Amino acid sequence: MVDHLANTEINSQRIAAVESCFGASGQPLALPGRVLLGEGVLTKECRKKAKPRIFFLFNDILVYGSIVLNKRKYRSQHIIPLEEVTLEPLPETLQAKNRWMIKTAKKSFVVSAASTTERQEWISHIEECVRRQLLATGRQPPPEEVRHNTEGFSALPRRHHCRKCGFVVCAECSRERFLLPRLSPKPLRVCSLCYRELAAQKRKEEEAEQDRGSPGQLAHLGGDDSESPLHQGLSCRTSP
Repeated sequence: MVDHLANTEINSQRIAAVESCFGASGQPLALPGRVLLGEGVLTKECRKKAKPRIFFLFNDILVYGSIVLNKRKYRSQHIIPLEEVTLEPLPETLQAKNRWMIKTAKKSFVVSAASTTERQEWISHIEECVRRQLLATGRQPPPEEVRHNTEGFSALPRRHHCRKCGFVVCAECSRERFLLPRLSPKPLRVCSLCYRELAAQKRKEEEAEQDRGSPGQLAHLGGDDSESPLHQGLSCRTSP
């Protein structure tokens, strides 16, 4: 989906619309190969009280700002390179649900979504974009010690590296184990996203082995696209 949208007119129009909403106070966002994948409103926990913020997910950056006029005007633009981002799901409280922490070496903050489904979609899409960006740039995931400037939030769950993609995830999101023969003869800890991809790939290989020589089955397997679009679940702009 990212490669398909890159350098297309509709993608250029979407990015131009975001730039226009931030006005002269915002930085230019259009770059070759940059794709706007989705947008939505999340609640950001600030020092005094939680406030709604507009978030835009690109394939290489996460942008957010304050809402002046709904879907018409934004300010206080913040740009976060995705290769610097790690995410941590947080437990629910009586005051806030569907929360997670967006963390970088310079700044960390907590956001929440309107529903559990929306929260999981945001987390999955951001993590997938981070994984792709790290692969594209050849950079390593941020160190596990990145815990600076957390705005008063210190009760952090234990984190682990996924042995497949290298991403840092919490224990809740890395319960699964999978055999990676190139790394170890024993099953290793992997994140939930990689586990689903590995399990799907294994099932396809087993089906192909069982039905080898069946043209109908092979044609079906060849047309199965197990990679879901990154923009699914986020509201995308369709016009400038």
